[in-house]
Amino acid sequence: MLYTTTYDSPVGKLTIASDGKALTGLWLEDQKYFGDTLIGEVEPNDTLPLFKKTKKWLDRYFTGKKPAIDELPLNPRGTPFRKEVWEALCQIPYGKTVTYMDLAKAISARRKDGRTSARAVGGAVGHNPISVIIPCHRVVGSDGSLTGYSGGLDRKHFLLKLEGALD
Repeated sequence: MLYTTTYDSPVGKLTIASDGKALTGLWLEDQKYFGDTLIGEVEPNDTLPLFKKTKKWLDRYFTGKKPAIDELPLNPRGTPFRKEVWEALCQIPYGKTVTYMDLAKAISARRKDGRTSARAVGGAVGHNPISVIIPCHRVVGSDGSLTGYSGGLDRKHFLLKLEGALD
């Protein structure tokens, strides 16, 4: 059983999902791939303790604080490769950005195979099911441009500005 609730944020309404133990999803309204990991029975539940904790985390985040990702139990659904990329996203410090290529190089170095492409990383980043908390918005193009955010570039800009990563 999966549970959902919503949260009104400065970037629009967010839908949060959980299996009752960990977060399995957080999507921005109208986000590409919205809810694509909501498989099986889904029930709205505004009283789940984890949802209350997540909303407090989001309150702190959207007021410019720096809550740690590991304060929340996360269980994103995806392939092993996507999970590896999402774990790498969690290592990007608040207020910093990395390029898709740098992320691919870091994953290749960890795997010791030298074969991870920036395009493959971009696909995994774009399918991140726990937006904002798993900070896919911190990944930019090789020239530093804001590219490829499934929640919309205006939202990516807002989040990076909030974190102080943009002037």
